[in-house]
Amino acid sequence: MRILITNDDGINAKGLEVLKAIALGLSPDVWTVAPETNQSGTSHSMTLHAPLRLRSIDSRTFAVSGTPTDCVIMAVRHLLKDEPPQLILSGINHGSNLADDITYSGTIAAAMEGTVLGIRSIALSLMMGFEEGGRRAIWDTPLAHAPSLIARLIADTWRPGSLINVNFPDVAPDDVAGIAVTRQGVRDAALLNIDDRTDPWGTPYFWFGFERRKSTLVDGTDLAAVAANKISVTPLSLDLTDADALLPLQKKLSQDR
Repeated sequence: MRILITNDDGINAKGLEVLKAIALGLSPDVWTVAPETNQSGTSHSMTLHAPLRLRSIDSRTFAVSGTPTDCVIMAVRHLLKDEPPQLILSGINHGSNLADDITYSGTIAAAMEGTVLGIRSIALSLMMGFEEGGRRAIWDTPLAHAPSLIARLIADTWRPGSLINVNFPDVAPDDVAGIAVTRQGVRDAALLNIDDRTDPWGTPYFWFGFERRKSTLVDGTDLAAVAANKISVTPLSLDLTDADALLPLQKKLSQDR
């Protein structure tokens, strides 16, 4: 099985190194195509107004001067066009991708692009805690649990247009309380800070920053699962239609004619 790994944290990210070790445990045929620099928050964007640069690190490892979406396209349509991958793994993200995060996440977007291209794709992220003294990344947890979970997922049949979002809790491997199949949660509103600064030439510039807060937990959601020290597995769909709103809107607009 040919596996493509990518991420949004960049080619030098620790999570990509961990993911490569996991992928090599599943297959010897692993290719890495990841962004040259950190692309967190780029969502499903493509580079259309600048040239893309491709840097070869070794025969199966490449850095792209673009987004995670660019990386997947470059891998599938160029580097591996004669023998595309059967599986795409994106991550492991340095921090969770839960609830509303998925609309911003480059990690999720790489898996979405793989799904668009007809390749089964899994996004993987590692929750990092709120404890004082700095957030920690317990990489041993995905190293211990991801191989068997991925094997179980790809042994099953997937619906067309479906991808999987996996989030590991911020606990040691032995403290993981199981696996929960979840739906996407909703975060309580995060506080957006806009830091207004001035560069040495007197020109203003700005930094966006989010103050992360613990959200209200609803049973069955990804947020509740990781809070309970479980691995959250959320099936996502490329179809963004609000099915519950479809029929009422059709009726409303037909009555207005």
